[in-house]
Amino acid sequence: MHKNLKLSFLFLEVYLIFKEKFWFNFLRRFALFLKTADKKIFKPTFYQILMNKGRKITGGRYHANRKKRKHELPGIPRIVKLRALKTKTIRGRGGNKRNVLLSIDIANVMDKKGKSKKVKITNVVETKSNRFLARQNILVKGAIIDTELGKARITNRPTQEGAVNAVLIDMK
Repeated sequence: MHKNLKLSFLFLEVYLIFKEKFWFNFLRRFALFLKTADKKIFKPTFYQILMNKGRKITGGRYHANRKKRKHELPGIPRIVKLRALKTKTIRGRGGNKRNVLLSIDIANVMDKKGKSKKVKITNVVETKSNRFLARQNILVKGAIIDTELGKARITNRPTQEGAVNAVLIDMK
């Protein structure tokens, strides 16, 4: 009987140690879970608090936006109409001068063979960017124009350059 009692105490001790380890492991896992759960809740609120103070998570400052400098400001929008030639000289960056078109009625049209001719523009047929520009005879890149040789497509930007270059599509 005495021997059995010793065995039962031994089993009880082993059981308690096992139970203790189980609880220890359980608590350790639960603490890890709480830690990660806290991060998920804690981080966004922490970011919001920092951002309200104008700081990054690293502690660096967020810099306020500034006004545009003179060279960053957009220029006056120019519209090239289909009329007699009229140009304007404008000051570019570094004091350089640029000739820009305000209106023109002549285009440098290149045919299929690669020869170019100066040809009179009669009408603006179509503009892919905006159909209302064609109605008002405004010249833009990609616009299809009617010339003395036939229909041609404008390949350059007339508002930026001093000429209209085009490629012949259909011959008359």
